[in-house]
Amino acid sequence: MLKRQPIGVFPGTAGFFLLPPIDHADTIMPSLLQGFMPKPCPKEWQFFLAAIEGEPVERVEELLPETPESHFNRFILYPEKEYYEKAKSMLEEDLLLLLDAVAWRFNMKQEPPCYDDKTVGEIRAFILATHAYDAFQQNNWIKGIELLEEAAQAVQDISPIFSARLLSEAASTKQSLGMVDKQLIELYKTALKLIEQSPFEDMRAELTFQLGTAYQELADGNKTYYQESIKCYNKALKTFRKDQYPENYAMIHMNLALSYIAMPPNAHNYQLKNAMAIQSLREALRYLDKESHRDLWCSATINLANALQYAKSSHIEDNLWEAVALYEDVLKVRRKETDPHGYARLVANQGTALSHLGAFSSAVPKLTEAKQIFKELGDKESAKVVEDMLQEIRMKQEELSKQ
Repeated sequence: MLKRQPIGVFPGTAGFFLLPPIDHADTIMPSLLQGFMPKPCPKEWQFFLAAIEGEPVERVEELLPETPESHFNRFILYPEKEYYEKAKSMLEEDLLLLLDAVAWRFNMKQEPPCYDDKTVGEIRAFILATHAYDAFQQNNWIKGIELLEEAAQAVQDISPIFSARLLSEAASTKQSLGMVDKQLIELYKTALKLIEQSPFEDMRAELTFQLGTAYQELADGNKTYYQESIKCYNKALKTFRKDQYPENYAMIHMNLALSYIAMPPNAHNYQLKNAMAIQSLREALRYLDKESHRDLWCSATINLANALQYAKSSHIEDNLWEAVALYEDVLKVRRKETDPHGYARLVANQGTALSHLGAFSSAVPKLTEAKQIFKELGDKESAKVVEDMLQEIRMKQEELSKQ
């Protein structure tokens, strides 16, 4: 048995496989644990390379050498009781614990295996992670996150990529629960540092993007955090290019725009940041499919309309008419019945844009409808804002009638 195994280093099935011993394995393994396959690949490890390259299961099985580890690997390929029992008869000590941890993940065991201080390294990390997933299933989120962080710590010095993947899971779980703080930022940064020298560009870009979202969520008016989020998004765009990753590209531009919009303005940067936001929102909309990503498409379209409405430009009238048209596009798919508050805000924004254009006969019905919905929802503040706009229109109409 090899002293070290690349468990959790590569995504997919390959991340579960055990490698059989070969000559000079100790020399090759440090590089492999960083994500670099040896060239040429040893014959006994050809199955592993095939799995990494996405070859069919049948081809991977054909390449399995006849070793005790292969019984474990065959169970990974075909998670059935027959293969579990065969693997169990061929393995011993920590590998049996690993087998039972995998069996739990395949819903073949009621509980993850127990472990003690004798279980170390990547096997300990894998089992700790399995207990973390068990905790998540029981809605014990804090315990699960702590176990993932403990698992990452167990392999940080020996298997940095596996450690980074565990930290990434802990961080994304924290963020999904709204636990956004400086510690979350550090989790992402640590994970990124661990994969700094690895070949996993997509993973690095995804973590960079997630770090950007963490900065953005934490910012709350902090200009420095918005600037950090913008740096992260621009860095992620170097990997997530529009021709290869259109959805990721659109999502990043969406977040990039929102960071520019939310960043506190000053006398020098207001026009620039608004222009950058508009540019990113246009890019996002070029690659967001209206049907498959309707909510995101609506959000990007509304944000673009809002940005155009308040953009300081020599083409103010053109911007306002475009904003009116964009609001109308969203009104075609957004219904009052499903989201009355969102619908009212949308109609109010469109009415405001029309009033800025002097199209009062079109603006008043829109604003009146929005005010009525806000009143029905008990949103007195929003109703008052719309009423003030209506009052302003009435005053302008009176002035025009006197001319």
